[in-house]
Amino acid sequence: MIIREAFFEGAIHAGKEDAFKAYVAEKLMPMWLKFPGIREVKVLYNVERDEGAPSYPMALWTAYDSREALAAALESPVRYESREMTKGLMEMFDGHIHHHVFDLALS
Repeated sequence: MIIREAFFEGAIHAGKEDAFKAYVAEKLMPMWLKFPGIREVKVLYNVERDEGAPSYPMALWTAYDSREALAAALESPVRYESREMTKGLMEMFDGHIHHHVFDLALS
């Protein structure tokens, strides 16, 4: 299984935490769930971190059966729509997003 994670490195604007989470749940999650070939979507919100560790207030975890399925999802119209919608989220966030792709080892 292929996992693509988006790490939101930075900080949610003070007092905007609830609005940020609502935006993700109401506007972005429905779009992410429509990506072709997507198996699972998880949103993780930071609770605590090691002293001195970088701040990742949110991570997005998506799962696909193969790299080909991921490639198709990344080229889909809904992915581009979600990128546009993410601009509204970034108005509540100082930082940047970076993506990593992993091969999930199943036991």
